[in-house]
Amino acid sequence: MTTTFDSDIFNLAPIAMWIEDFSEVNTLFDQWRAEGVTDIRSFLAQDRDRIVACSTRIRILDVNAKTLELFEADSLEHLRSNIASVFRDDMLDTHINELAALFEGERTFSSTTVNYTISGRRLDIQLRGAVLPGHEEALDKLLLTTEDITAREDARRAEAEQRLQAEGVFEHSPVSLWIEDFSRIRALTEDIRDRGITDFRTFMDVHPEFVHQCMSEIGVIDVNQATLDLFCAKDRTDLLQRLGEVFRDDMEKPFREQLMELWNGNLFHHREVINYALDGSVRHILLHFSVFPGHEKDWSRVQVALADITARKKAEAYLEYLGKHDVLTKLYNRAFYADEMNRLERKSLRPVSAIVIDLNGLKEANDQLGHDAGDGLLRRFGEILNGAVSAPNHACRIGGDEFAVLLPGADAKAAGTMIETITELLKINNQFYSNAPLSMSYGVATSEAGETMEAVVRRADALMYDHKKAHYANSDISGEELRNRARPR
Repeated sequence: MTTTFDSDIFNLAPIAMWIEDFSEVNTLFDQWRAEGVTDIRSFLAQDRDRIVACSTRIRILDVNAKTLELFEADSLEHLRSNIASVFRDDMLDTHINELAALFEGERTFSSTTVNYTISGRRLDIQLRGAVLPGHEEALDKLLLTTEDITAREDARRAEAEQRLQAEGVFEHSPVSLWIEDFSRIRALTEDIRDRGITDFRTFMDVHPEFVHQCMSEIGVIDVNQATLDLFCAKDRTDLLQRLGEVFRDDMEKPFREQLMELWNGNLFHHREVINYALDGSVRHILLHFSVFPGHEKDWSRVQVALADITARKKAEAYLEYLGKHDVLTKLYNRAFYADEMNRLERKSLRPVSAIVIDLNGLKEANDQLGHDAGDGLLRRFGEILNGAVSAPNHACRIGGDEFAVLLPGADAKAAGTMIETITELLKINNQFYSNAPLSMSYGVATSEAGETMEAVVRRADALMYDHKKAHYANSDISGEELRNRARPR
C-alpha cells in the first residue's frame, strides 16, 4: 500500500482512486522530444499505436476498494491482469488529452473518457489526475481518480437524442411550422388592459393602427422546410426578409380575431386564414396557434402550424360553382334561378325586369348535325350572355334552350338596353360563325306595382312565345310542335 496516503482514507474514499507510475511513458516522451516531436497531439493522433505504446508503459501501483468494486475486480492482481479489457477502444482517443498534458509539462489534467468493467460493461468516466509532489521530474507516481458519470452521461445523451428527434420532427414535418415570439404583443395588449380598456374589439375598430403594430411585432424565431416550400422561399433569410409579402391584405381580419382570442386568455386556437406565397399566389391556410408550456405569462415562445388547404378550398369553390352553374354554358343554373327569384320576391327593391329567351333552331341542329353541334350553339350563347350580363344582374340557363336574365332595380329602359347589348353581341358572334348563325326569341317584362316575380316572368315568357311564333310564321312547323318548343314556364 502507498506510503504517501493514509491507507484508511485511500481505501475508504467513495471514489475510485489509482496510484500509477508513468516513468516509462516519460522515457518515451524524452525519446520523441529528441526526435523533434513538438506537437504531441497531432503526433499521437496520426498513429494509434503510439497511444497504445504509452498505455502499455503505465504501471498500476495501487488502487482502492472503490476501484475494485467499480471495475468488478476481485483484487489488484485481477485488475492488472485484465487491464487491457478496461482501457481500450474509445478510451485510447481521449487518452491523448492526459498524455499531451504531461508531455507539455502540466502536472494536473482532467478529461471525460470511457472505460470498461472486466465483464465488459461500458462506463463513462470523469478522469482527474495529478503528479504527486516530489515526482514531477520522473512522473513515477501519479494519483488518478475515475468517477463513474455513466448515469449523467446517459441522461445527457438521452436529452441530446430527444433534442435531435424534436428538431428532426420540426424540420421534416410535412406541415408548415413556425416558432414565434409574441412577447411584444403580450406587452402591448397588457398596456391596453392597464389603461382600463375592457371592450377590446371596439378598441381595435377605433384604432386599426394597433392591429398593424401587433402584426409588425411578431418575432419569427425559426421555420421548417415545409414552410419554405409552402411560401416558395429560397431559404430562411429569403422568407424572413419578405414577411410583409406573406402577411398582408386579407390576413388582417383573421389576425384581429387571433388577438381577440389572446385577449380572452385562449392560448390555443385555430382558424382559416389567407396568406400569400412569395410568387404572389394565394395560400388558403388552416392555422393552429399554441403557446408553449411555461411561456403562458409572456408568450415568448409560440408554435404556429399552417396546413395548406388551398386545394380543398378550390375543390369546395368548384363544388359550390357546380351547385349554382350550368357546366356547358357557364351561366347560372335553374337551382340558382329559383333561389334568386325567391330572394327578389322577398326584397322590396322595385322595379325588377326579367328577360326570357329561347334559342331558335336548337332542335334542328341536334337532329341534323348531332348533339355536339347543338352543344356548340349553347356554349356560344352562354359566352354572349356572360359577356353582356354582370352583377347585380344574373343570366341563367333554366332549360334545354331556355334562358332567363333577372335585372333587379332595372326599369323598362334599362331592360331594353340589355336586350340591345345581347342582340349586338349575338350579331358579332355570328360574324365569326357565319355557317351556323345563332337566333333567339325573347320577351321582356318590368314589374308593376304589387306584381309578383312569378307574374313578371310569366308576362316575359308570353311575349317570348309571341316572338317565337313570329319567327316561325313562315315555316311549316305545326302549332303543336311550336307550343312544345316554346311552352310557357
